[in-house]
Amino acid sequence: DQLEKARELGLAALKAASTPEAQQAAEALLNEVGMTLLLTPRAMKEKTDYVVAPGDSLEKIAKKFGTTVEMIRISNNIRGSLIRAGDRLRVFTGKFSIEVSKSANDLVLRMNGEFFKRYRVGTGEFNKTPVGDFIINDRIAQPTWWRPDGKAIPFGDKENLLGTHWLSINVKGYGLHGTWEPETIGKQASAGCVRMLNEDIEELFNIVTLGTPVSIRD
Repeated sequence: DQLEKARELGLAALKAASTPEAQQAAEALLNEVGMTLLLTPRAMKEKTDYVVAPGDSLEKIAKKFGTTVEMIRISNNIRGSLIRAGDRLRVFTGKFSIEVSKSANDLVLRMNGEFFKRYRVGTGEFNKTPVGDFIINDRIAQPTWWRPDGKAIPFGDKENLLGTHWLSINVKGYGLHGTWEPETIGKQASAGCVRMLNEDIEELFNIVTLGTPVSIRD
């Protein structure tokens, strides 16, 4: 149950990995250990202990420490938005970045520059996913999809392609989103966006903030 030590050793094993099998084994450990540390009240060197002050809200605390309301709520077992002066919270202070490989159809999430988790994704058909360095500039749960002809397709409509969550990048019309077609993950099959399983985009949505760097490469 020494998860911080396990993460430290997992990162060392990943850096020393000389075969794909060793790399995959180290990443599998890091995937599990990292999220357990992050999304529970456990201590972590990238978290700070914070005592809620009068006038505080989850939004104010998230902005102060550069994290999300969702992550504060999940990692401190808070239901709803009610907090009280004197409550003690553990708040994440690290910085995430995202790297997408179109050829590998995967997404690597890094924390403070170190490997954190790898996800399988789908990318644009005919190489339509833009390449470059971007940032997350909007976060929407239960998003509306705007059809190419301008018609709004609400969340829940079977024609809505965006799954449960949307993270836009600063290229109009492009971003990361969920999908109702899990069979397209691992393929170049989208209209240009980066597709993820709904459970994966929800996990990412809960932890990455506006301004998170996104690097997309061929």
